[in-house]
Amino acid sequence: MAWRIGIDIGGTFTDVALVEEDTGRIAIAKLPTTPLDFGQAVIDGIRRSLDANRIDPVDVSLLSHATTVVTNALLEHKGVHAGFVATRGMRDILELRRSSRADLYDLLQDAPAVLVPRRWRFEVTERIDAQGEVATPLAEEELPALIEAIREAALETVAVSFLFSFLNDAHERRVGQALRAALPDVVVYLSSEVLPEIREFERASTTAVCAVVGPVLAAYLDRLQSAISRLGLPNLQVMGSSGGVLDIAEALRMPAMVVESGPAAGVIAASLAGRQLARPNLITFDMGGTTAKASVIANGDVSVTAEYEVGGSGHANRWMHGTGHPIRVPVIDLAEVSAGGGSIAWVDPGGALKVGPHSAGAAPGPACYGAGGTLPTVTDADVMLGYLNREALLGGALPVDLAAAERAIETAIATPLGLTVPEAAARIVEVVNGNMAQALRIVSIERGHDPQEFSLIAFGGAGPVHAVSLAEELQIPEVIVPPAPGAFSALGLVTSDLRRDYSRTLYADLGSLSPGKVAEVVAGMEQAGREMLRAARVPPERQVLLRQADVRYRRQAYELTVPIAGGEITGATLGDLAEAFHVRHEQTYGHANRAEHVQLVNLRLTAVGRLPDLTLAQRADPASARMRRRDVWFAGTGFTPTSVHWRDGLSSGNQFAGPAIIEAMDSTTLVPPGWQANIDDLGYIRLAPMSLSLRSAQ
Repeated sequence: MAWRIGIDIGGTFTDVALVEEDTGRIAIAKLPTTPLDFGQAVIDGIRRSLDANRIDPVDVSLLSHATTVVTNALLEHKGVHAGFVATRGMRDILELRRSSRADLYDLLQDAPAVLVPRRWRFEVTERIDAQGEVATPLAEEELPALIEAIREAALETVAVSFLFSFLNDAHERRVGQALRAALPDVVVYLSSEVLPEIREFERASTTAVCAVVGPVLAAYLDRLQSAISRLGLPNLQVMGSSGGVLDIAEALRMPAMVVESGPAAGVIAASLAGRQLARPNLITFDMGGTTAKASVIANGDVSVTAEYEVGGSGHANRWMHGTGHPIRVPVIDLAEVSAGGGSIAWVDPGGALKVGPHSAGAAPGPACYGAGGTLPTVTDADVMLGYLNREALLGGALPVDLAAAERAIETAIATPLGLTVPEAAARIVEVVNGNMAQALRIVSIERGHDPQEFSLIAFGGAGPVHAVSLAEELQIPEVIVPPAPGAFSALGLVTSDLRRDYSRTLYADLGSLSPGKVAEVVAGMEQAGREMLRAARVPPERQVLLRQADVRYRRQAYELTVPIAGGEITGATLGDLAEAFHVRHEQTYGHANRAEHVQLVNLRLTAVGRLPDLTLAQRADPASARMRRRDVWFAGTGFTPTSVHWRDGLSSGNQFAGPAIIEAMDSTTLVPPGWQANIDDLGYIRLAPMSLSLRSAQ
């Protein structure tokens, strides 16, 4: 028997998921996250899972991990002392940024903190022009002084980013060679190695991010890998933000690639679920303890973007330009809001109820956890309304302090607003649902998708509690709750393929571009991708190379990414690429202009090492079947006697109408009045309005 293990660190809990390759049997464990040492909960969870399931470490075939170390280091400004070397006259590029602002009319808003202080930003005389030609030779005589300045500042890393180095990297390579030879203990990141793409600020920012967080990630992974090796487990794989896993060496070469690794894993698991259920159109909804994330899978394709910002505003954000530090790496297209089970409810000076962005986190956590929390959270409201078990969570492992939840809501919300405690709790849920519905609108309606043509797949510890309310808000006809929803992102880690993304700038009109030039650049990236897959010992039959291009109309500032067909690249290939861009542009923005010239900006290649597919299924245990009742609050009826079912005891074909609650160790599913729950052959919970269920049965 071979097992795969995935570990996902969240703001409140660390999840460990195990899947047996032959049978698809799933086992999970949830432990409180250990903020002072994230690796402690990881190792404790692995040990506990191996012991509980009697698994020998030699039977583990894959060990994958999603880490928040990179994101946390940027958000908390805990990166290392890094230097930055630029073309003379460009040392302040990290501070000058772009003109985009988070709030156009706020004249007093603070710019994000600069990654590298000015005293550690250096200049070298050199210049490559926009055609890739040497305009000013590299001043070799300046390098000894640069090396000495870096040595005196005791810098741990250095980022080097010269103008137009993506066209000609000779000067960057020479400076990198000199620094690495003279300062062997200093890690050097070259922008031409990290991101050989157009746009000087984004390239410089991405390279600087790698320099600031690289040693932090290296120290964490080194400690973790050492502990894992002592357990006799295979080498650790790290989840990348684009939806594939990397080995440790690849992750350290490009630390920016693991910024959003946890949320990416959940979307990959949802994609697998969609294939199993013949549901190619899915809106994913992942609500954990700190944030809620949404993404779209359309026609079976996971949406990936090359634009992302992290830090500055206190969180990672794809949509608020100007709030943080841009990183130009492929990232699964997510909308993220500060709305999780631990999000704190509060009343602003104007008397309006707010939920988030601050979270109770893992310590002390919501008031109902009985660990010292005194501020009301979404979880406290869910407990008060009966959506969550009022006695214990995590299958009885986490006792619930109902009185503490009631005191917190009464003191901070009910009394100031003149409400009863249940009314205040219901208002908290309404507000947080409104916040999360906005994230779903961003990835669906604002991206040209009709939510009525999609199913909502809900996961995360709190996702299935709130999913139906969001589906009603956006008129989504079906809600799917997968197996082990509370650890679904961890499950995604064991279904993710090995993946590495490459890119090169090739800036020209498609109509005048030589197909041979495109083929030459693509061939170079394909060779690098095949070498990476061979080094990872991926069998040839599981190696896949996917081509894409960033394309735009003339005078546009940003591009759309569209696929390039396989096979020989010809004039017809470029014509098909232009037409694919017109179609994507019309879908995204509502219009297209086929008379306008189309420009190619970047060529991209994704090298994928496919893993054998797993079947994710919930295996019923009839002996554990049980049903009881408790009062649950619903709009319009107030507290209503409601049946409560234990999910592990539900078999294929079971169905019941709401109101109902389905409890499991890792998550709770709410079935409100007017909705019906069905358990399918794989153990997925399928929720639909009663009106639709009746029509489909006729």
